[in-house]
Amino acid sequence: MAALMLLASAAVGRDIGPQSPASREQVEKLIGLWKDHFAGADSLQQRRTAFRTLMETMPGPTRIQVRQVDADGVDAELMWPARLHHPIGQRVILYIHGGGFSSGSIRTHSLLAGSLAKAASSDILLIDYRLMPEYGYPAQINDALTAYRWLLDNGYRSENVIVAGDGAGGNIAIETVLRQMQAAKPLPAAVIALSPITDLAATGGSMTSNAGSDPLVGKDWIETLRKTYLRSRSPTDPQASPLYADMTGFPPLLLQVGSGEVLLDDTLRLADEARVAGVDVTTEVWPGMPHQWQLFPSLLDDADRSSQNIAEFAIRHFADKPQE
Repeated sequence: MAALMLLASAAVGRDIGPQSPASREQVEKLIGLWKDHFAGADSLQQRRTAFRTLMETMPGPTRIQVRQVDADGVDAELMWPARLHHPIGQRVILYIHGGGFSSGSIRTHSLLAGSLAKAASSDILLIDYRLMPEYGYPAQINDALTAYRWLLDNGYRSENVIVAGDGAGGNIAIETVLRQMQAAKPLPAAVIALSPITDLAATGGSMTSNAGSDPLVGKDWIETLRKTYLRSRSPTDPQASPLYADMTGFPPLLLQVGSGEVLLDDTLRLADEARVAGVDVTTEVWPGMPHQWQLFPSLLDDADRSSQNIAEFAIRHFADKPQE
């Protein structure tokens, strides 16, 4: 009931509409792939390998150009559409991949990043930040903040920069911008968080109510991540869990989440907190979508639809709009 009440109060963004039968079939096939690859993968390292192996079966991006860059010590790829009439270096999305702070890479997220580059007529900086268990908090956030500031130091105006991420990457994206706010330094034009982990204390009602419908993420897994990532730090520290942060002055925010995810309340409660703080929030709740569905445009029609919404949101908030 609590999740339904939050859904009603927070979901004031775009009306996604009901899930189609074809979409349900596509999701079932994707979940089957997830289960096949993640069977027996219990440790952080095993799940990292399973995620990498799954994403290696997906196609790579097409019709983009790529340059390897060193963003002040953070390995990254700068992508842009292979269309000469779009100026390079004007607009950029800093994309922070998901993977529970412990997995994911440029490769796992290159298809989504390439799709966004084309749809938003924008550069994309996709970073390989440090992962746990080798590196714990706050290494991941520090790397993202370094990459954001590198963009500003290399000719991108803050009003043409958008920070985005999914899952743990959504957490890192929000925390990166909160740190930039605390330092009273230039903020991005907007932030995009896809099913972000906003509450490492895992107190959301959907952790329980959606446990049976989410095959990818569970409360026990979030608690495992928390212990390794934060060690002795409190999971309600706003420097680690943005749900507990003061969002006053935060840039416009787009949130996407699947209706059956255990992270549903992480998104909806953050949307409410941000809106109360005066933030311009757009919330999209996608019926039947599993965690990280946006990574699979080759399998899910709704991945293409959601990426188009992301691109349209980005274009609306860039100071310099793409030229047709």
